Amino acid sequence: MYRVNVLYGEPSDPDHFTEYYRDTHLPIAAKIPGALNPTFAINVTADGPAPFWAIFSADFASSEAFAAGMGSQEGQAAAADIANYATGGATIVHYVVREP
Repeated sequence: MYRVNVLYGEPSDPDHFTEYYRDTHLPIAAKIPGALNPTFAINVTADGPAPFWAIFSADFASSEAFAAGMGSQEGQAAAADIANYATGGATIVHYVVREP
């Protein structure tokens, strides 16, 4: 299993982020080929200052499936759309999921 996380900094307009993300971006991201089990959280908290405000996760069958999905027209559209709402920045990390 291969996972991608998109970690968002706090936006300048949280209401715009939330509305745009739910109504526009998530439907675009849902079309990425091979993306499985997408989840997200908004207004993330931590025991101290939270380094990120929102988190998106999705799984892929392999790193090759991730590369194909993100390289697809749908993946490119999702990546390009980030600039339309993520005024606090976005960090994308991806990795092989391992069991303890």
